[in-house]
Amino acid sequence: MVPHNRRLTRAALAFTLAIGAPSGVLAQELPHGHPSTETKPAPRGPEGRRLPPDSTTKQSVTLPDGRTLDFTATAGSLPLVDEAGKLQAEIAYVAYTMAPEAGRERPVTFAVNGGPGAASAYLNIGAIGPWRLPVGGDSISPSQPVALTPNDGTWLGFTDLVFIDPVGTGYSRAADGNGKAFWSIDSDASTLAAVIARYLRVNDRMASPKFFVGESYGGFRGPLIAEKLQEEIGVGLSGLVLLSPVLDFGWLETPRANPWGYVLKLPALAAGALERAGTVPTPALLGDAEAYASGPYLADLLKGPSDSAAVARMTEKVAPLVGLDPGLVRAQAARLSTRSIQREIDRAEGRVASAYDTGITGWDPNPDAAQSSFEDPQLTALQAPLTSAMLDLYARTLKWPVPNMRYELLSNAVNRGWSWGSGRQAPEVLSNLKGALALDGHLQVLVAHGFTDLVTPYFASKLLLAQVPAYGAGRLNLAIYPGGHMFYTRPDSRAAFKADVERMYTEALKARDGGSARPARAPAERLRTAP
Repeated sequence: MVPHNRRLTRAALAFTLAIGAPSGVLAQELPHGHPSTETKPAPRGPEGRRLPPDSTTKQSVTLPDGRTLDFTATAGSLPLVDEAGKLQAEIAYVAYTMAPEAGRERPVTFAVNGGPGAASAYLNIGAIGPWRLPVGGDSISPSQPVALTPNDGTWLGFTDLVFIDPVGTGYSRAADGNGKAFWSIDSDASTLAAVIARYLRVNDRMASPKFFVGESYGGFRGPLIAEKLQEEIGVGLSGLVLLSPVLDFGWLETPRANPWGYVLKLPALAAGALERAGTVPTPALLGDAEAYASGPYLADLLKGPSDSAAVARMTEKVAPLVGLDPGLVRAQAARLSTRSIQREIDRAEGRVASAYDTGITGWDPNPDAAQSSFEDPQLTALQAPLTSAMLDLYARTLKWPVPNMRYELLSNAVNRGWSWGSGRQAPEVLSNLKGALALDGHLQVLVAHGFTDLVTPYFASKLLLAQVPAYGAGRLNLAIYPGGHMFYTRPDSRAAFKADVERMYTEALKARDGGSARPARAPAERLRTAP
């Protein structure tokens, strides 16, 4: 699969041995958003650091339900050094922490986005941080206002939060300017595990309950990081939240002749058709689509596109199921390409749908062309407002401006330069997830998806998780919400997601404090779906 980069792994593990707390600037704020009243210079640590000293501020946010959260925010970087003390990389992070209750350690959650090449801004100001960037419902404007609002979906009420930017994303950089050595599956996971361990060490949080949340490729990272923390560093996680994850690239990156990709996307397309008809998708409403996809549809796909009877049967069933013209479905032999679906969903209005959420659309720049080159109406449209909002958050609220470096929200250099390994098998982490669950009978895992995501369709995870043995029963759950890859942009889904995660944390902490694993249940009860 992926060759083990022993040199970098050894260096990454050695990073955790660097001594001394991160350098910092303490900025006490009275009202939120006012200039700081105190600034203290601090030692810079290893030579060669480019990022400014850490900034720590006192913050307060009043949530829409009237609750007020008083917390400490730290923006800065963790220096990673090798055994000789030489700086290898600076890892930028943002941490939000609250005072613990008497006699109890607050949980701490480490958050990482995906790509590879994405900074953690999506989770920070999109999903679970104390502030949120409001974005449009069915359309997103890159020039929208970038003022943040209190986040009704924040997890800060029940866990401290640490958002980490991998090397080459955000302001995180390799010391020599070349991050290529960090851009592989194994090296990346080893480095992030080392970053988590270093944060725990220098902030005296080793005794705290520890959790991880990863989105998209960040979800792929989750089982790898849990494994490395458990087996190589000696740190155990109490829970994993895998948000719109890829669990097996072999299931998602299939050639056109392979029918599996069409099977996995069909329920998501059916969910999109329900939304366009004014119906909120639910697991019950999609039961028939799932049964058809993995049954008669798969069987007819295997007969091949030259079997006219099979194509006719599929066209008759698929066209109304996904809400598309039967002629289009028949022309593609019921093997619908994502690109064509994006154009056809709203062709009459000259709009294209996002592959990340078919409920979000934008204008087609070439509606009269046989083929059109267009940017994704969600992922690309979010680039400008998310970047600007993070820069404003760093500079004005967190008091950590970085004037001489580019902030990389979504780095093409990292994505193009990523090493996937030279093995003959596509990368997967289901085996790592099974290993982590088997090793730790207390570990809780929540896998969360949106119904209308064509990039990491929920049905792929549903079928993969069904392959986990009974030792994961009661500790491995699947939740599916209205929306797409970033379903948390929808208020109802954000609220339901937060409630599900908080319940999972409660179960994990009970198991941790009680010292006994939950009993296994029947396999049929293992996976739960939430509307």
